[in-house]
Amino acid sequence: MKRQLRALAAAGLLLTSSLVAVALGGNASADTLICEQYGSTTIQGRYVVQNNRWGTTAQQCINVTGSGFEITTLNGSSPTNGAPTAYPSVFFGCHYTNCSPGTNLPIQVSQISSATSSISYRYVSGATYNASYDIWLDPSPKRDGVNQMEIMIWLNRQGPIQPIGSVVGTTNLAGRTWEVWRGSNGSNNVISYVAPSAISSLNFSVLDFINDVRNRGAITNSWYLTSIQAGFEPWQGGVGLAVTSFSASVNGGGNPTTPPPTTPPPGNAACAVKYTANSWNNGFTADVQITNTGSSAINGWTLNYSLPSGQTVTNAWNATVSQSGSAVTARNASHNGAVAPGGTASFGYQGTLSGSYSSPTSFSLNGATCSRA
Repeated sequence: MKRQLRALAAAGLLLTSSLVAVALGGNASADTLICEQYGSTTIQGRYVVQNNRWGTTAQQCINVTGSGFEITTLNGSSPTNGAPTAYPSVFFGCHYTNCSPGTNLPIQVSQISSATSSISYRYVSGATYNASYDIWLDPSPKRDGVNQMEIMIWLNRQGPIQPIGSVVGTTNLAGRTWEVWRGSNGSNNVISYVAPSAISSLNFSVLDFINDVRNRGAITNSWYLTSIQAGFEPWQGGVGLAVTSFSASVNGGGNPTTPPPTTPPPGNAACAVKYTANSWNNGFTADVQITNTGSSAINGWTLNYSLPSGQTVTNAWNATVSQSGSAVTARNASHNGAVAPGGTASFGYQGTLSGSYSSPTSFSLNGATCSRA
């Protein structure tokens, strides 16, 4: 799955026109060719450019400039109904323990007073790809591994590819109208904003997109912004694609929330969960009912909890349910994402069982701890 990568190697192979050097996270003062699978270097003493060839074993090379990068070799290809081959990109923040120099990320959303970015792309014809700007968030100040929330801004889409999930509507941000998609890749939730036509450059507020995702109930102000990235997801072809310039700035001085007002403390949550299970020798079913005990409507929900050892979800209904180890994430279906005060939303699933059965003991909804009904 996308960017489910092992920790970056201690060194990456960097090839330049005049020498061959071994380095990872070095500084690019002149053009630098990176062909190492997860090789990276820094530019402007502020950003990291990464090859990030995670979806293919074929060679991919990028030429890193002082302001961005260009794809110079791309031998792999992927079916258009699956994942792309890679995500060569430039980023500010932290990605799989690789943090850009002097970054102030991760930073709690409530503490951000402004977050702005500028990006310029160069496109090619005859290839299948998207030009994607990624914004990553997590409930914890995470500097490694997979974050729980990915915001994707598709500035250009070429070929028969589509974002994860399904269309949930449109919205106006950065002076444009975007088609909004929502789904999960099995490891993290994804909300995508798709431009109706190609955008070659954009100067915008990253915080506006974060706030829109928060207003959809996918995150809360207590979550952390961990990185912002701009690059390409190629499926077929793509030599010549380039990020010609990139800048990003995240400023603190917002309104720290301790605890965040959108996350009531334990025992005073704005949600209650009723968990009803039926088990047999090697399996079980569970019906889960969520009640909105607050005074405002819930527009989109994500329920998080842990299953006891020996329990594995096999199929679900009325929600998208994913499991990683014991951790379970259940996200609303298109028909039950809105829950009025006093209202309920329900879903269920079936699973396999090894050993004796017991039910989960604690639940959180959109970051808020729920009481048991």
